[in-house]
Formats: sequence, C-alpha cells, structure tokens
Amino acid sequence: MLLWSYLITVFTDPGSVPEHFRRELEGENLEAGTSTDQGAFGSLGYCPKCRNVKPPRCHHCSVCQRCVLKMDHHCVWIVNCVGARNYKFFLLFLFYTFLETMLDVIVLLPSFIKFFSQAIKHSSSPGNLASLVLAFVLNLAFVLSLLCFVVMHISLLSTNTTSVEVHEKNGDVRWKYDLGKKKNFEQVFGKKKAFWLLPLYSKDDLDNMISLHGLEFPTRSDIDP
Repeated sequence: MLLWSYLITVFTDPGSVPEHFRRELEGENLEAGTSTDQGAFGSLGYCPKCRNVKPPRCHHCSVCQRCVLKMDHHCVWIVNCVGARNYKFFLLFLFYTFLETMLDVIVLLPSFIKFFSQAIKHSSSPGNLASLVLAFVLNLAFVLSLLCFVVMHISLLSTNTTSVEVHEKNGDVRWKYDLGKKKNFEQVFGKKKAFWLLPLYSKDDLDNMISLHGLEFPTRSDIDP
C-alpha cells in the first residue's frame, strides 16, 4: 500500500489550469455582454507569470513553473506538487509510511532493550550493536517527525484548508470552504467508503464531485440556508 500510494502520488498530475479555461470564461463573458479584460473574471485570480486566469485555490509553483490546482505544497520526496488530483494519494502515502515506520520501531524495540545487556557482556560484535542502535534511533526519529506531519494534515483536512491557505485565512472568520468535518473529508477522499484507504477514486466520485477536478469548490454559502 505504501509503494502503491507513493507511485500514484509521483505520477499523478496534481492539476494545472486547462488551456481552454480562459477562452471558456471569455466566451461566457461575451455572451453576457461583459468586457473580457482581467477585471471581468470577478473573484478569480490572475497569474502574472503564467499570464493566465487562476481558478479558486490555485497557486503558482516556483519549482514546477506553472499554476497548480488547489496547490498544497511542492514535495521534494515525490518530485511533484501536491494538489487537487493527488492530495488524497499523498495523504495515504504519508499514513502508510507512518504505519510502516511504526512497525519497524515496534519490531526493533525488544532487540534495542537487549542492547544494554549485550553491550555489558560483550556478547555481540560492536558492528551489530551499532547497526541496531542506529536503525532504532533513525526509525524512532522518523516516526516522530511523520506523526507531526500526519497530525498537521489531519488538522488541515478537517477544516478543508491547504498548507498555502493557512496564511490566507482570517482567524476571526470561519474559512469559507469549511463545510464541516464529514463533508471536508469527502471533498478529498470521495464518498465511496470502500475506496477511502485505496489510492484511487470510484467512477461515481470522479464524475460527480467537482472538487476533485480542482476548478471550482463548494463553499459554506452553498450549503447553509
């Protein structure tokens, strides 16, 4: 599951602004008799580097040199951006890596406890003892750092926020994309429970959930009376 999630995260395009996106907006504005200059796109952003309109929650990545849909961050571990279309896969990769590393720590713990008695009795070679200690300490440090990342992304997921958007939110006002914990979770993982722990989506979710396409997102005003 770890390898599957990792490979899917690496090779899945997080999503970029379609070439036809601006032309479609210009066509809609022309039909409505609206000017097609930058101001005609309303609340949509504009990227001076790409010279293109940006959908909501879209940000420019300086590493990839393009705008990424619902960009969370650029990850050096996957040599890719984390965005609308691979965020679920990244979270699963993070989760399964945490479980795998935790398993390593649990398996190594009994041997690590025996290390001290073996060191006193010199019943094992210094090389073996050093390898054991190094493996345990590195895995323990890694699992603690992963725990911090898991907790952070659970917090972001529960409020439907990306790492980039943390700096955009107003602390005094509830985030407009926060639809409640259940709906926030489904915005990323889909509605089919059987697919939640798998790095893929059901056909129904891909067809019916607009948030997975990364061009538009429901807000609180859409569900609040």
